[in-house]
Formats: sequence, structure tokens, C-alpha cells
Amino acid sequence: MARSRRQDAGLLVLRAGTGGVLFAHGAQILFGWFGGPGLAAASVGMERMGFRPGRPSALLAGGSQLAGGTLLAAGLATPVAGAVAAGAMAGAVAVHTPGGFFSVSGGYEFPALLGWTAAALGIAGPGRYSADHLTGHRLNRPRTARLAFLATAALTAAVLRRRAARLPHGPEEPTP
Repeated sequence: MARSRRQDAGLLVLRAGTGGVLFAHGAQILFGWFGGPGLAAASVGMERMGFRPGRPSALLAGGSQLAGGTLLAAGLATPVAGAVAAGAMAGAVAVHTPGGFFSVSGGYEFPALLGWTAAALGIAGPGRYSADHLTGHRLNRPRTARLAFLATAALTAAVLRRRAARLPHGPEEPTP
């Protein structure tokens, strides 16, 4: 069954919303926009959370969210954007896991939802109303999706293993 215009419109709305939120979070980390900490403070925060060195970790986290969100919203290189954003959110989930599931207790509910949504968009594709569609889906191919998700999973696992090894007393509670 072919995808309908309504489904394509739904994908556009989902991409725009998810991409916009991810962009805003990345901009908070990198530039201090929208009431965020900015790179210097985010770097210190990353160190406290066990991501060392802090500045490259903050650049990677913020850059992944900013770029992944921008590309998702545009529907460009959608598998790569979805994988990169999902990887960044996996790091946030790891930080918030001690708070349990719900956000009200500092849990991982929100970053998990963003990560799952970004991954789903990366797998499903952007739909007709996207930059990928305009470019003939050159950056939205099954092979691209497989490579993007495998590479992101490997990098994310390595980063989280390294973080876990540096937290001898367990991860710190996230700050509200």
C-alpha cells in the first residue's frame, strides 16, 4: 500500500516537532540559547556526569542534538539524523536512569521518548514532504540506515562504557 498524503503530512509534523525540540536542546548546550547553560557550563556539567573530557563531550552531545534535530526537521539524511539523535538521547537516558522512569523524579522519560521518536523516524523515512524526497532519497537508503544505526550504536556503547568505568560509585543523580 502506498503512503498517503495524510501519512506524509503526519511524518512532516512529527519530524518538525521532534527536530525542533532536539535543535533547541542542542542550542542550549552549545550556545546558551533558550535559557541553556552554554558550552562552558555544559562542559563542567558533562564532567560531573562522568563524560570526560567535558568540552568534547558537550560538543558531541550538543552537536548531535542540534544537527540531528535540524536534519530531522528538514527530512534530510533522515536515517543518519535519526540515528545520531537517538544516540545522543541514549546518553541522556543513562544520566537520568537513577531517577527512574518519570521526568517528575528526574527520570529518563523525556529523553527516551525523543530518542525512540528520532529512531523511528530514521527507520520509517521522512515522507514526501522532505528534503530527502526532493533529492531523490540519495541520503535515505536502506544501506545508509543500516550503517548509520550500527555506527551510532557502536559509538554510543563505547561512550557509555567509558563513562561507566569512570564512575566507581555509580552514576550521579541528574540535577533537576
